[in-house]
This record gives sequence, structure tokens and C-alpha cells, in this order.
Amino acid sequence: MLTINDKDFERLYKFIHQNYGIDLSKKRQLIVGRLSNTILSMGFGSFQEYVDHLIKNKKPEDLELMLNKLTTNYTFFMREGAHFEYFTNTILPWLVETKKDKVLSIWSAGCSSGEEPYTISMLLKEFFGAKASMWDTRVLATDISQNALHAATNAVYDEDSLKELTPAWKKKYFTPAGEPGTYTVTPEIKSNVIFRTFNLMDPIKFRLKFDVIFCRNVMIYFDQATKEALVNRFYNATNPGGYLLIGHSENLSKTATPYQYLMPATYRKV
Repeated sequence: MLTINDKDFERLYKFIHQNYGIDLSKKRQLIVGRLSNTILSMGFGSFQEYVDHLIKNKKPEDLELMLNKLTTNYTFFMREGAHFEYFTNTILPWLVETKKDKVLSIWSAGCSSGEEPYTISMLLKEFFGAKASMWDTRVLATDISQNALHAATNAVYDEDSLKELTPAWKKKYFTPAGEPGTYTVTPEIKSNVIFRTFNLMDPIKFRLKFDVIFCRNVMIYFDQATKEALVNRFYNATNPGGYLLIGHSENLSKTATPYQYLMPATYRKV
């Protein structure tokens, strides 16, 4: 395994923070452990050569590979189910009452391999039932990782990803994929999600403001200042009365965030 000196470690984590908001300043061992083999396989003999190459050339495929190695994308359907219960029982009834144009605007920000936006789509289908075709329920799902988005659009999952779903939902919304023990979502669920590449450090300039933003287990990589700046951008991109849902392992300063705190990991623009 390679080693990294203080100067190159600082150059690398500052480059990552400035471009992606990810704070790895205390993750020296993680960086060395996850990147050493990659660096050698690319033909570099040291971290210095690799960091020089990254910063000078900024090749998208090399940056993508680095991000995939350094961020964890483990997720599954119905993860942190309390949010989805609240979404079904509180948020959706409010939206039905207030959205006279029957257009919902829901964003899965940092969607990883697609389990979250597909879960949201299944909940929408269950909630609206036969009336689903009367509503625009399409979910915007974004991620910075092309690998994650490829997995999401491919939409093939193993048994572990489906472990929190009921047998009825597995039967209703999934069909067997090519490999034994793998499944793919049905076309009606797949077509309800729009996948896009998006860096959360960029200005948020989508056509519509959002009724609900899911950004869960993404900000664990951000320092406080980056988090607060992102939440302010989310707030400006949220419709009045709209919601922000974050991961239960994350927290926002109640004094710094413009959203109203409702309960753990749940905020509203009042």
C-alpha cells in the first residue's frame, strides 16, 4: 500500500472539498486505503504523481473514479422508513389539498443507485391508485456519480436491497432480472423517475421549485459551512410549505437553518 505525505494529503482533501463539498480532512487512512490500488493500476508510483495529475488535468473519468472510491453508496428500498410513513400520511394529503394543478415536484438529491426515488414512486402509486394518471408524479433524481446513475437507470437489485419490502410489493413492483436472485422495477415505476447528473455545490436552477426534497445521508460528507450553504440553496428552491428530509444520522443547526424544525431529520419551509 502507498503512503501519502502531509502536503499531498492536504492538496487532495482541499481539492475535493472545494469542488464537491466533501470533507475528508480527517479521513487520511480511508483515502490511502481506498485509492492505493487504483493509483498503482493507473500507472502512478506515488500519491504525489496522482494528485498532480488530478489537479492539473481534471479528467472527468478520473474524478468520477476517485469519487466512487471515496464515497459509500450503500442503500436499500424503504431505508429509514419513518420518513416514508410521514410522506404518505402527512405530506401527500397536504399536497393533494393544495396542488390544484395536480403537478408534484419531488427531488431525490443524491439518489445513489436509485432505491430512494423508486421507493417514492411506489408510495405515490399506492397513494393515488387509479387516480395516478391524473397527476404528474414524476420524481427528479440526481447524483454526481455517473456509476451510481448508471446503476439507477439499469435498475437491477439483489435480495438484500429488497429486504424491507413486503412480499406484496415485491410481486407488484418487481420482476426477475437476468441473474438468479436479482430483480428490476416495473416499467411504470421506472418511467416515473427522471435521472440527471448534478453537483450539489452548483446553483440550483431547475424549472420548478420543489414541494419535497429528500437529501438523506448525503451531508454526512460535508462540513458545517458547506452544509449550511447547501441547505440555504435548498430553502430557496423549496415552495412555501414544502419539506426537506435529511438522514437520521445527520443534523442541522436549528438557529442556522431557515427551515422550521418539525422532528428529527424533518424540516419545513413555513
